[in-house]
Amino acid sequence: MPEQPRHLRDDYRYFHSISTRWHDNDVYGHVNNVTYYSYFDSAMNTYLIQQGGLDIHNGEVVGFVVSSSCDYFAPIAFPEAIEVGLRVGKLGKSSVEYELAVFRQGEEQACAAGRVVHVFVDRARNRSTPIPDRVREALGALRAE
Repeated sequence: MPEQPRHLRDDYRYFHSISTRWHDNDVYGHVNNVTYYSYFDSAMNTYLIQQGGLDIHNGEVVGFVVSSSCDYFAPIAFPEAIEVGLRVGKLGKSSVEYELAVFRQGEEQACAAGRVVHVFVDRARNRSTPIPDRVREALGALRAE
């Protein structure tokens, strides 16, 4: 079996802190796999709102998730402080591919790593549209080397 790729803290540009919640755990005593996607959403959208000025409630442009995946390396559980690392792997005209990783607070090796593709859409027409300039600038700052 091939060795899992390393996902290290220094490889990510932005970190979003989260405290796991009681209901994140499943019957096996660790955070359920689907919950990682909510952590990814929180990190991406917090960044887009705070750094890119994205107005998720009333803006003309919104980001829709069109693809996502996650690989798991080590379990996390309630109660733990975690950080979601975020970087941009690909930046297109109307889409962005995020690369994310979940770290226990202060640890160097990720417990999980994933990717999410957002397509930016004109809210009124429900059609893809170019990424707004301010959002593009914010995403450009997260580009992976």
